[in-house]
Amino acid sequence: MKEKISAAAYADTKPHYEVLNGFRGVAALMVVWYHIFESFATSQLDQVINHGYLAVDFFFILSGFVITYAYDDRFGRGGMSALAFIKRRIIRLHPMVILGAVLGGLLFYTQGCEFWEVSRIAVGTFLVSLLLHLFLLPVVPGSPYEVRGIGEMFPLNGPAWSLFYEYVGNLLYVLILRKLPTILLSVFVGLMGVLLFWQSVYGVLGGVGFGFALNEEGILGGPLRLLFSFSAGLLLARFMRVHKGFSLSYAFLIGSLLIILICALPRITMDAPVEGTFSWNGLYEALCVLFVFPFIVNIGANERIENPFLLRICRFLGDISYPLYIVHYPFLYLYFAWVKNNEHTFLSSIHGALALYFGCIILAYISLKVYDIPVRKWLTNKWLR
Repeated sequence: MKEKISAAAYADTKPHYEVLNGFRGVAALMVVWYHIFESFATSQLDQVINHGYLAVDFFFILSGFVITYAYDDRFGRGGMSALAFIKRRIIRLHPMVILGAVLGGLLFYTQGCEFWEVSRIAVGTFLVSLLLHLFLLPVVPGSPYEVRGIGEMFPLNGPAWSLFYEYVGNLLYVLILRKLPTILLSVFVGLMGVLLFWQSVYGVLGGVGFGFALNEEGILGGPLRLLFSFSAGLLLARFMRVHKGFSLSYAFLIGSLLIILICALPRITMDAPVEGTFSWNGLYEALCVLFVFPFIVNIGANERIENPFLLRICRFLGDISYPLYIVHYPFLYLYFAWVKNNEHTFLSSIHGALALYFGCIILAYISLKVYDIPVRKWLTNKWLR
């Protein structure tokens, strides 16, 4: 029997944090450049946008903050059930997951680069990999369904690994985290922060770039990144209810510049990390995640934009951030094939890089308007009313 819930119970009546939406878009744009430069890197040591994967930790903090702000008071006397919350999150996230899986499957299988040896992948194996991705079920490393052969959880559209953990974070929120007293949540965030710091500074990677694979580092590191950042966002939202009135002019410009600099800074040391030894690069990344990102969210949540032009920019960046994060990676298969087949350098292929970059922004906007919003509206009418 379908749950009967009034539309008013689900109306987004709270004002949006437009600056935070802008931050999300800036971080997504940096992820695109990070993946573009992966086509020319031989390892993480010489990657140009070296810390671009830290955008994922920023997304997790933002997600925890915004979900707490949007949903905490809808439970209990607000009338929302855990099942209703889960439905809303599936409606919000999964249509783009499906689109990303389909694009990833089509473009991977047709990209034409011998590097990936698509010809060795049976059609049935490929279809099973695609089916797993459609339901956001991770692939076991070493299985034939890990079609790219580099240990990814979601080989057809790599960034989907963070969406898998986003779902995990949402389930933890509705079942456990939202119910914790603030003091216990603070202790939990502190403990996760200590573990993340240790893993980043003394771990085998010399940083926090783990989680996209279910290997030895990722099977613990991915949940650790989620548990600290997502829970820290929840905790920050609770304290924001107390500390109101603080404001910082030009927060969007300051926060955006910090996000760009954090992601684009060259690797702190060029020595390959050794597990159990101190890593300056790991220290840098841990400090960014533990302290700088919460600071950026805090200043963004406390500024209200009055300039109409800047407000439109923030809204546009926020609107395209999720679609851009999902749709851009499949097109990198084509770019990678073009670069490798023609032995391009970045400079000789910069026109292709710019076409990919701006093309993906346009595609993200089209996907939002033509696919994502209409599908979410249909699912809302079908599931929630």
